Amino acid sequence: MTIEARLSALGVTLPAAPAPVANYVGYVVTGNLVHISGQISADENGPIKGKLGADVPVEAGAAAARRCAISLLSQVKAACGGDLEKIVRLVKLTGFVNSTPDFTDQPKVINGASDFMVEVLGDKGRHARAAVSANSLPLGVAVEIDAIFEIA
Repeated sequence: MTIEARLSALGVTLPAAPAPVANYVGYVVTGNLVHISGQISADENGPIKGKLGADVPVEAGAAAARRCAISLLSQVKAACGGDLEKIVRLVKLTGFVNSTPDFTDQPKVINGASDFMVEVLGDKGRHARAAVSANSLPLGVAVEIDAIFEIA
């Protein structure tokens, strides 16, 4: 099954790759690696805001991380000229969780992205990862994730 078919089976339509909001690019291709800039938690209604450990439950944080993963796939699709089958593997995710100082479930939040990537990419979606806390994130979003993909 193709990556696009898996996305379709999950009811996911990738949006256009989000445009940068400052002085950077959405992705950089170097050799066979695509480095994708941090993608913030957002959906069709705008940024998904809040702080884990205060006003956002872990499940909602994981859903926000999943939205970051969808944006990451949109970026890598743009980097591959629209062909997701060029993905060899997801190498690494780095997840930032807007959270209170005593919040310790960052891995559970970033699992929302990790689980989605494995669901969509299969074994190509198994990756190295970091899940860290941040006192605040751009626009007050709940989650931001960057990634490195290997492409053909």
